Amino acid sequence: MLEGIRAVIFDLDGTVVDSMWMWEAIDIEYLGRFGIALPPDLQKTISGMSFSETAVYFKETFGIPDSLEKIKADWNEMAMDKYCHEVSLKPGVFSFVRKLKEQGIKTGIATSNSEELATAVLAALGLSSYFDEVHMSCEVKKGKPAPDIYLLVAECLQELPEHCLVFEDIPEGIIAGKAAGMRVCGVEDDFSAAYREEKKRLADYYITDFDEVAW
Repeated sequence: MLEGIRAVIFDLDGTVVDSMWMWEAIDIEYLGRFGIALPPDLQKTISGMSFSETAVYFKETFGIPDSLEKIKADWNEMAMDKYCHEVSLKPGVFSFVRKLKEQGIKTGIATSNSEELATAVLAALGLSSYFDEVHMSCEVKKGKPAPDIYLLVAECLQELPEHCLVFEDIPEGIIAGKAAGMRVCGVEDDFSAAYREEKKRLADYYITDFDEVAW
């Protein structure tokens, strides 16, 4: 899997950290503040969107009266404690990224999450120093499944897409990595279990945990 690879780029939520479980509860609570019930397909609809794109979607779809900055600030506030104290690493992540660094392979994060939450969870889990670049989809024109965020991280790592390997847990992210011209490994996650076969079909490789990565 890592033959010819000079950089490994990771999605964050559901790939590096086990955090997807909290967002449905946050969405229920947040929409409940405005007397709105959670649509059953909301999580799939917003999957892959950047933090900013999701805020726009909520404001336009549900008629949220608050500004986009207020919406995002509220989400950060609602999620921060969980990201700092309850979110855990996916199996095998720490030993894998440590080995990548030992092997001189560059590492990056390409996340749809906010900078505040990404920075907080990496620090809380002792991973900050293991990633050479950390970038958010809010920095580019379009979120996943567009390839923009993966191309940005590769550019910052100063590596060509064909020398990059992506790890992703959702179909939209896998599509983004492939569209960027990179090899992609799908990652098992309970949140996206219903899309397991789609992920396996879209990706070049598939793992249930990072101890399975072939060197």
